[in-house]
Amino acid sequence: MTAPKLSLTATAADEATVDAVIIGTITEGDTLALAPGSERVAAAFDTPLVDVLRSLGATGKADEIVKVPAIGGRLAATIVVAAGLGPGEPNAEQVRRASGAAARALAGTRRALSTLSTMDLQAAVEGTVLGTYRFDVYRSETGDGPLAKLDLATPATGTTREHRATLKAATAIAEAVNTARDFVNTPPNDLYPASFADRAAELGRAAGLEVSVLDEKALRKAGYGGVLGVGLGSSRPPRVVRLSYRGPKARKKIALVGKGITFDTGGISIKPAANMDEMSSDMAGAAAVIATTILAAKLKYPLEIVATVPMAENMPSGAAYRPGDVLTMYGGKTVEVLNTDAEGRLILADAIVRACEDEPDYLLDTATLTGAQLVALGRRTAGIMGTDEFRDRVAAIARATGEGGWAMPLPEELRRDLDSRLADMSNVTGHRWGGMLAAGLFLKEFVPADLPWAHLDIAGPGFNSGAPWGYTGKGGTGVPVRTLAAVLADIAENG
Repeated sequence: MTAPKLSLTATAADEATVDAVIIGTITEGDTLALAPGSERVAAAFDTPLVDVLRSLGATGKADEIVKVPAIGGRLAATIVVAAGLGPGEPNAEQVRRASGAAARALAGTRRALSTLSTMDLQAAVEGTVLGTYRFDVYRSETGDGPLAKLDLATPATGTTREHRATLKAATAIAEAVNTARDFVNTPPNDLYPASFADRAAELGRAAGLEVSVLDEKALRKAGYGGVLGVGLGSSRPPRVVRLSYRGPKARKKIALVGKGITFDTGGISIKPAANMDEMSSDMAGAAAVIATTILAAKLKYPLEIVATVPMAENMPSGAAYRPGDVLTMYGGKTVEVLNTDAEGRLILADAIVRACEDEPDYLLDTATLTGAQLVALGRRTAGIMGTDEFRDRVAAIARATGEGGWAMPLPEELRRDLDSRLADMSNVTGHRWGGMLAAGLFLKEFVPADLPWAHLDIAGPGFNSGAPWGYTGKGGTGVPVRTLAAVLADIAENG
């Protein structure tokens, strides 16, 4: 898809020759107020603009869009688009959501100007690029195109150089999210392990990354028992992709790992048919890791980053792995398979052990791992587990980006429930209690004890099966690209 052409402008909103001007509205108790940046637009109306908006039913609530024709006023624009920010002094996420909703509502518009950027330029840029995202590759008719051009009113503080740098970085971050969305939204007949690996390798090489791809022969030779076991039932064999980036004056090494199940039937422990089509999104963690590593190269983070991405398709067949099988994982641990639908942790375990051979300073892994995450935290809040200090740091950053995340424990008593009668451990506990935490405990067994580590379970946040909201459309969300990028930036700055 094509994002709008974005540019900075010092032209006053009431003087801009554009089709539409975007302003913000705020809920103040039971009343409506205009957000900062809208003063000159309001002054161009003979009737108080707040009264006009109230008469049209505006409340200022989040995601609300109200359009007002600029008839009889002193605006060069044709319409005013009032984007609801919600209550209180607007924060970055409110600006991001309002910008996304406004940009999506302006589909087919040639040119607009946004005053939301005066409150937070980065958030306005990200929201706009994310909100106009479309995945039309498979449509014969695409309808109106997205908003073509958006002028962003510059904040009063900061220099032109700083504003341009913010525009460039925010655009790159949002485009990385959209890259991950493209991967997630590609149907599984076109995105399977080999094609996924090829696309990742192509993007990686274009960004200047070092790329290696292990096919099924290389995986067998190296002993990737988890990845191979999960992929046995498919006619399309698994892959492991490695993307390496070394930035200027790199001081820290970070390992990124993402689950890449290109389609998950559950295997022999097969899932119900209802909503199984959404299991094409079971590679959202891998998509996010690939996009983030490429983004790090574009923004030249002073870090060394190695992404290890296992890819497999979990299918039932006469060759599929079975409940009761014992797999020898990469590194030598053995795992008794009690449920073939708990496959993500098996491929992640192989990848984590390989990633840790590089002796990183930090490990981040992400996956659409457990249905228990949705039960515990819903569709928009990732569960974040790992070593306590780093887990809490990542969770705080996730909330600051607006993607959301909540620190979760790894109770030691649950670990006993992963004991196996045959092998070193089993892949599930055999009961339904604390399923997200048990998955985290399983992964912990493959992480060196002294390594700062965070695992992000994005089973809900990685895919939006409902109506669009804010800057998030239906389908792949690109979560947690912005969180991962922000964590990397934080490590680059603070170690």
